[in-house]
Amino acid sequence: MNILFVTPYPPSTIRVRSQQLIRGLTRRGHSLTVATLWNDGAERAAVERLVEEGFEVVTRRLTTARSGSNCLRCLPTQEPLQAAFCWQPELAGAIYRYLCSNAVDIVHVEHLRGIRFALDLDSRYRGSPRPPIVWDAVDCISHLFSETLRHGRSRRGRWMARLDLERTRRYESTLPLEFDRTVVCSEPDRVHFQHLLRGAETRPGMSIPPIEVVPNGVDLGYFTPTDEVREPATLVLSGKMSYHANVTAALYLIRDVMPQVWSRRPDVKLSLAGKAPPRALRHLATREADRITVTGYVPDVRPYLRRATLSVVPVLYGAGTQLKVLEAMACGTPVVSTVVGTNGLGLTNRRHWRARSSICWRARIGASGSGGRAGATWSASTLGMHPRTGWSRSTWAWWRIWRCIRAWRSFGRTGLSARGRWL
Repeated sequence: MNILFVTPYPPSTIRVRSQQLIRGLTRRGHSLTVATLWNDGAERAAVERLVEEGFEVVTRRLTTARSGSNCLRCLPTQEPLQAAFCWQPELAGAIYRYLCSNAVDIVHVEHLRGIRFALDLDSRYRGSPRPPIVWDAVDCISHLFSETLRHGRSRRGRWMARLDLERTRRYESTLPLEFDRTVVCSEPDRVHFQHLLRGAETRPGMSIPPIEVVPNGVDLGYFTPTDEVREPATLVLSGKMSYHANVTAALYLIRDVMPQVWSRRPDVKLSLAGKAPPRALRHLATREADRITVTGYVPDVRPYLRRATLSVVPVLYGAGTQLKVLEAMACGTPVVSTVVGTNGLGLTNRRHWRARSSICWRARIGASGSGGRAGATWSASTLGMHPRTGWSRSTWAWWRIWRCIRAWRSFGRTGLSARGRWL
């Protein structure tokens, strides 16, 4: 297949889902062109690495000023800030020109922040036949905002959720009607999208389109166990620390959980490994400087996972799936997680242990840190990582969806009207 992959951010080790997908598709023999934006030197370097790997790349710069202008312009409208944030007319024009001069089987558009490019294509074709468009929503953002208002401890995250929740809910309730397929990364996200669609106003005879699930995975060749000796009584929380759900998780861990752990095990140390921790998090860590380490950006998280006694995932809310759980397990590191942290991963209480309260956290972390039986019974080394958790499963799922769309198109049965809306 010839695939045009439209994503608002360059696929990289931070944007793992898109990076693993384009690599997997290329290994399967598909021809793939990436259309993306870049803002700073790190993202520009990620684009250059894609070119070095042999990908054809269509790219334009998205300045911070442009993103701010996009958000200001959409404030008086009903459009969510998330949908407007990454809009770049120059890239939209370049995408259309590419489609006019190249035969493309599938246009793949990622995330709510990339949706404007898909809608722009739909309007440019003005009812004439267009290539199939698949929207990889990844997460249900309106559900994420709803959970942020209920559980978030980041002021900025709560303010953004309050501003954008209703706009996003209305927007997401109609977007799947516009495209050939909508895809998310977990079953809970599909359920939330289906709930939105059932509440949307549709014309008589219009059916609700299917929402597909393509799960996230883990690179089992990159995240591997080693014989490295683990540091005693060491916890690690990994992830992008500028993300409000991770900020809330870290604050909950430091304020509510660790004091109880330290009352029983004062020798336990905690590492927060991730990019751009906010000032509030760094300030809290300075109070326990001898027991908490905030690393900031790390080029490789594996050493932190492999050295830790436990990987902790104290996520109180979120959408999609937590890659940090799979990455830690693939490195052979035991994981203690809230129930929310394992949503969509297929983990069960019989085979895996998930904490429901800080009291449970204290008991499990304490027992595991001392080498007790609690850690051994649910360690990753005991469970193992089944090949189905690798990214090849996700790549195959995408191929199946695209093949189905092409088959329907070849028989003239897209399920879509001339304007792309589901009938």
